[in-house]
Amino acid sequence: MKSVKAVKSASIQESKGDRIFNVLNYTVLILFTLSVLYPLVYVLSASFSSSNAVISGRVWLWPVEFNLQGYEAVFKNKQVWVGFGNSIYYAVVGTFFNVMVTLMAAYPLSRKDFFIRNVIMAVFVFTMMFGGGLIPNYLLIKSLGLLDTRWALIVPGLMSVMSVIIARTYFQTTIPDEILEAAHLDGCSDYKFLIKIVAPLSVPIIAVLSLFYAVGHWNTYFAALLYLKSPDLFPLQIILRDVLVKNTFDEEIITDVVGAAQREGMRELLKYSLIVVSTIPVLVIYPFIQRHFVKGMMIGSLKG
Repeated sequence: MKSVKAVKSASIQESKGDRIFNVLNYTVLILFTLSVLYPLVYVLSASFSSSNAVISGRVWLWPVEFNLQGYEAVFKNKQVWVGFGNSIYYAVVGTFFNVMVTLMAAYPLSRKDFFIRNVIMAVFVFTMMFGGGLIPNYLLIKSLGLLDTRWALIVPGLMSVMSVIIARTYFQTTIPDEILEAAHLDGCSDYKFLIKIVAPLSVPIIAVLSLFYAVGHWNTYFAALLYLKSPDLFPLQIILRDVLVKNTFDEEIITDVVGAAQREGMRELLKYSLIVVSTIPVLVIYPFIQRHFVKGMMIGSLKG
């Protein structure tokens, strides 16, 4: 018994090469993690620092001369509130229609008795490889009368083919055919089966789709830049772009908050504060659906 244990312990011991590899591996991963986390920590610290500390470059890791001037200026600006409300509208309404259409497309494609499902799936996949291009898409939106409307950011991306594939795979691997047969024997129609049986059993994949679509709507920028002209319809990302790229902000708000401080420093402070404000909703939502998200991704990613 001792000899067997000795052999097992010897086989479990790491060799010198394995130890060197593990040290190098952990070192690289730690450095990579720090390189990703540091910009986030810097933005957060800069948003809580004074404008003089930000513009002088004294902020490295922790807030310097802690204050909330940037956030006061951000929340006093009407453009930010309008953009925030528009982004919430696009995320909530758009995600609702996205998930509904995706489920309605994915469920029939998961049914073995739907004889043309392969043809429809091939058409869907074709759209992933070939597209009309920017100008034809713009002309299409214009011909539909969607320019400068909220629907211009919802209708064009109503369904993601990749999301349909994930949802279809989930239905094929988690919804047994026996449940459908039993439901039909009880007189349940396909629509009622989808609403009352499939949907409650598909909470994980619905959470995955909702997160994907919601983050996409929240971060929408290019489509809004193309299709929207009215500032009252701009999402928060367009407002963020005006501050970061065009360096524009309400001069009255800056004057009220800064007083004798330098305008340029306040502009830099506003950039970091607005970045933090724009990322808070996604960070708040994710922990609530993380459990369903992991399960849905693992099951939906399996080949069906």
